[in-house]
Amino acid sequence: MNLTLAGREALSSVNLSMPRFRGIAIGFWTLTGLFCLQIGFTAYAQLRLPQVAEAFTHLGFPDYFRVELAWAKLLGVVLLLAPVPARLKEWAYAGFAITLGSALIAHLAVGDGPEAWGFAAATSVLWGLSYFFWRRREASAATAF
Repeated sequence: MNLTLAGREALSSVNLSMPRFRGIAIGFWTLTGLFCLQIGFTAYAQLRLPQVAEAFTHLGFPDYFRVELAWAKLLGVVLLLAPVPARLKEWAYAGFAITLGSALIAHLAVGDGPEAWGFAAATSVLWGLSYFFWRRREASAATAF
């Protein structure tokens, strides 16, 4: 819908549907950027920090799983940030959901407190918001054409 404003403030018509799409895009990129930074940090920590390797042992996971999971996270980050088909992004989001859910279950199963599973819970919130805005962005882009 176009609206023409009268007066000195308005020099041209204003497209009222554009700010909504722009807000969705800004929300998506902000939340996805934060989510990818957090996941990227955990992948780096899993590959480089000895205390993270000890935490994986505490949870009962073999050492090779920690390395495999870190590389899978980095691949997922690339898929979320790169211009790839929607199906690949959907698989990346699904993989992150399984990973984050499994992390929460693993920490709770061994009796860890919020200081151990809080990071996974906060990252899960970022994941949910990023996924929500991605779905809204995809729906907005589909109706724009």
